[in-house]
Amino acid sequence: MGLSPQITNLIIILGMMQVAKKIPFEDESVLNLCRAGYIASNLIILSIYLYIQSTINKKKDLTTLKYVEPAPMGSSEEGKLVTTTVQAYDLAQLKNLMRSQMMGVLMMGVMHLYFKYTNPLLIQSIIPLKGALEANLTKIHVWGQPASGDLKRPFKQAAGFMSGLQSGPAQSDKKAVESAERAGRGGAKEE
Repeated sequence: MGLSPQITNLIIILGMMQVAKKIPFEDESVLNLCRAGYIASNLIILSIYLYIQSTINKKKDLTTLKYVEPAPMGSSEEGKLVTTTVQAYDLAQLKNLMRSQMMGVLMMGVMHLYFKYTNPLLIQSIIPLKGALEANLTKIHVWGQPASGDLKRPFKQAAGFMSGLQSGPAQSDKKAVESAERAGRGGAKEE
């Protein structure tokens, strides 16, 4: 059993902060090298996600997947039944990963170009790439791990900093799905 991803991220961040103190960002060639590393990292992430997308579309796994999506935080209503396919679920998860990456690039662009921060270039060249390589979809579609245990769909939300504020994991057990079907909550097939 290795270290959890959050712990390794923290170690990388602390280590890279120390390394960043010693890098002469005032030198234009060093700064351009860091920028090139950041761009290369994001291109690698994009290529991983595009490969996953082509693999998902090639497999065309139309196995039906039913689960109960948790109700929004602070809502008194119960969760909604979602009926979809493995392919549609994986593509939706991939879309979320891509959107998250694009938001990170946008934030980094504002921090670097507008506020002139340079140190985050190093950290943001490594942490998102590590996250992309450790993502559930990458484990299944790139590394070839079976979709069982922690990789069983619907994926469990990673325990993170804000996990206490979120509304719990999607439920895919038979009892929860049947209960939602009887209650008539959702059930519309997602395409």
